[in-house]
Amino acid sequence: MASKTIALRAPLNLALTLGLLTATAAFSVAPVFAGDCPAGQAATTDIQEHPSKPVGVTDTVLSAIDLSSKGEAWKGNMLRLRKLVVQPGGVVPWHEHNVRPANILIVEGSITEYRSNCKVGIEHPAGDVTAEFGQLAHWWKNNGKVPAVLYSADVLPPAMPDDHMM
Repeated sequence: MASKTIALRAPLNLALTLGLLTATAAFSVAPVFAGDCPAGQAATTDIQEHPSKPVGVTDTVLSAIDLSSKGEAWKGNMLRLRKLVVQPGGVVPWHEHNVRPANILIVEGSITEYRSNCKVGIEHPAGDVTAEFGQLAHWWKNNGKVPAVLYSADVLPPAMPDDHMM
């Protein structure tokens, strides 16, 4: 695979903004338990219906780095930073993270995550950060009245299509 780098198309202060938002979320008065299923709502089997197509979502790759130069184990892997805007009623379809770890920062609005191991949706307000890795399978929906803006940093393995969905 040829080395591929996509130039940053966002303002240079994006890293500073993300850093400040992350620090603000980390030092807020109330603790954030991102991605936690509420007590008593854990499911042992997947009981949800899963949307299979995106609705009302724009997904823009802001930057991508080919990690192949870091050694054979990283060959073909891409480290990406993406901006997702999910319109009210919009859906990020069902997907898994067993081979594609990601960190998601919600910067505007809020979005609800529906996990295969939880009976109810998990609300993620602006300032929330959630790690996605391992046996996680889920989908997202914007149940609010304003667009939800998220930044996603992930490692895309070579065998996975670059379909941009979380």
